[in-house]
Amino acid sequence: AVVSTQSTGAVDNGPRHVKTSGGYFHMANVFFRKGQTDIAHNIYTEVVSIWNKLLKEVVKLEEPVPESALNSFAEKVENETEVLDEAQEAEAIQMLHAVYDLQQNNTSYGAQNMVILLHTLALLHCHLLGYQKAQEFTSEAIKCAQEAELQIDMSQIQQLNSYLTNKVC
Repeated sequence: AVVSTQSTGAVDNGPRHVKTSGGYFHMANVFFRKGQTDIAHNIYTEVVSIWNKLLKEVVKLEEPVPESALNSFAEKVENETEVLDEAQEAEAIQMLHAVYDLQQNNTSYGAQNMVILLHTLALLHCHLLGYQKAQEFTSEAIKCAQEAELQIDMSQIQQLNSYLTNKVC
């Protein structure tokens, strides 16, 4: 018998890891094609949640590091959590935009889920340095929350929007 040392997705990483999100995404697509849209929407929401959690860790809106702190930069890099590789970035773009395309005119997806999706897309584009696109998504998230009169904490989205306003101008 051959023993593989490669990662096996959920077994090695857990069910809420980006490496398992592709499996959830494909499962949601199957339910969607079968007409079981409620189940599909729930699974798409899980995919978005997984990416949202990771991208919040990857995109840190911190003040610039003062020069006196640069000597600890090497230590900080070693302690960084997960960083997206090129394949994960491509997968995130494909999955999150597909969910957005499916859900943008779907009232049963829910305004709160849409705000989280838009925030996640904004974080993704900010990470990819697509600040103009990221700002469009934050603006859309704020508008969606206001129109639906959602009572949710919008501080992270508003902070990201302010950061992006400074980057775009």
